[in-house]
Amino acid sequence: MTALRILEIPLFKFFKLVFVILPYKGISMAKEHSLDISAKIDKQSFKDAINLVDKEVANRYDFKGTPYEVTYKESDKALILVASSDNKLDALKDIVIAKLLKRGLSSNVLEELRVEDASGGTRKATFKVVDYIEAKEAKKIVAEIKKLKLKVTAQIEGDAIRVKGKQIDDLQKVMRAIKAMEWDAPLVYDNMR
Repeated sequence: MTALRILEIPLFKFFKLVFVILPYKGISMAKEHSLDISAKIDKQSFKDAINLVDKEVANRYDFKGTPYEVTYKESDKALILVASSDNKLDALKDIVIAKLLKRGLSSNVLEELRVEDASGGTRKATFKVVDYIEAKEAKKIVAEIKKLKLKVTAQIEGDAIRVKGKQIDDLQKVMRAIKAMEWDAPLVYDNMR
């Protein structure tokens, strides 16, 4: 419940002017800012990068006449690379990472699961597309934020970490500190309000 404040201003001896000041509902005194730290990726940018890989490999001289395949299985969140040898497979992986970086995605988006022999004497590499923060890593991030001793609170909400604070400068300090550290997940900072 809000209290009324009454100001009395004496005017001469006979008149008093009374002002009643009511708090305005649209203005909040203690506004809180927030920031979300997550690992979600822009799927369209990821698909575009994979399509560009296929176009570049088709035009490269070192891949002329050799079998290769780049397959993205969206339902399984997996990327499968197939090439004729380990050297070609490494070159294909380097092209994929370069295209991801050009699209503004982290190289941590891909986690190599296995490399194995495939049919026809080819080699096959399977990568998992990482678009979440694991629980252990999320707890480490929250602990690092607390170590900064800023006036912010961090809590894990589903697959994201919400950081709240009264000063936007503190949130920016948190963002800079977390970006400077090395993490397994490809962290994305969004919803800064």
